[in-house]
Amino acid sequence: MIRTGDAAQSFSLPQRPGEVVDVGELIGSRPVLLLFFPLAFSPVCTDEFCMIRDDWESFGSTGAAVFGISIDSPFVNAKFAEENGLPFPLLSDFNRDVARMYGVLHEDLFGMKDVAKRSVFVIDESGTVVYDSVSDDPKVQVDFDAIKSALSGTSVS
Repeated sequence: MIRTGDAAQSFSLPQRPGEVVDVGELIGSRPVLLLFFPLAFSPVCTDEFCMIRDDWESFGSTGAAVFGISIDSPFVNAKFAEENGLPFPLLSDFNRDVARMYGVLHEDLFGMKDVAKRSVFVIDESGTVVYDSVSDDPKVQVDFDAIKSALSGTSVS
């Protein structure tokens, strides 16, 4: 389990079939925002990512690398990103390795096993988690202001 004050863990995940993103190359060199979400196309997840898209100037101006991460396949995530015009990559943690590493898996969510919890990790440029939020309730939206505040405290080279 990784929380505020811990060193972020490196990982690589596919963005699209055959296209792997090495997030570990960015951790420790620039701020990183990880947004774990339960399932693409669900109402709260769609609202979350459309809210970030619509306020991209605030999020993008921080210089942080922003990634959405779900247990959906890369095919589903690619379609979700395309249909919603998302300006940041969605990564597939289909095997649940990264969600397990970060300690953000529901044991059972409406009868589905090992679905990612709605979670946020802001990682500063030294690779330290400076903000985390992990919700057991998938209907609870992330705190956008807290995320922006945490990102504004990270330095960008």
